Amino acid sequence: MSANNIASQFPTEALRLRLFLIVIAVSLLIGLFAPIITLEKFYFFDNTVSIASGLLELINEKQYLLFIIILLFSVVLPILKLLLLNKLLSPSIDSTNNFRKHLMWMHQYGKWSMLDVFVVAVLLAAVKLGAVASVQLHYGLYLFAAAVILTMLVTARVVKLSDVILQNNATI
Repeated sequence: MSANNIASQFPTEALRLRLFLIVIAVSLLIGLFAPIITLEKFYFFDNTVSIASGLLELINEKQYLLFIIILLFSVVLPILKLLLLNKLLSPSIDSTNNFRKHLMWMHQYGKWSMLDVFVVAVLLAAVKLGAVASVQLHYGLYLFAAAVILTMLVTARVVKLSDVILQNNATI
């Protein structure tokens, strides 16, 4: 009997998904450091911001609670989810209990995906500042959003493959 993991039961798909996770990780990292928005006020002053520079600005302004919230939901949790997905796709998970434990953790992290809140916040800023400033969205926002959406798609596929494995184990 083969091991109870995605890598042993679906090796080609596991490899493909792991390669996709690398693309997602690169998109996420670029999305965190690339410009996401530029505000131009009265044609004289402009400010281009990335998620990383925004976090540094929050520290400089002593907005520690907001810094922690954005760091946790926009940086730490997405990275943890990618690492957990990679673990679920690796051949190193050798028991059904470990597999289920990691799958449960992934479901818990998935509930905290904050893409919708982030995008709404950017759009609200764009709308509210429209009368006072010109707002331009940049590729960092699109890469960050793409990384989150693609992570959701990979997660859905991993869950589906996991369900097949768990159902097969239940019938044995």
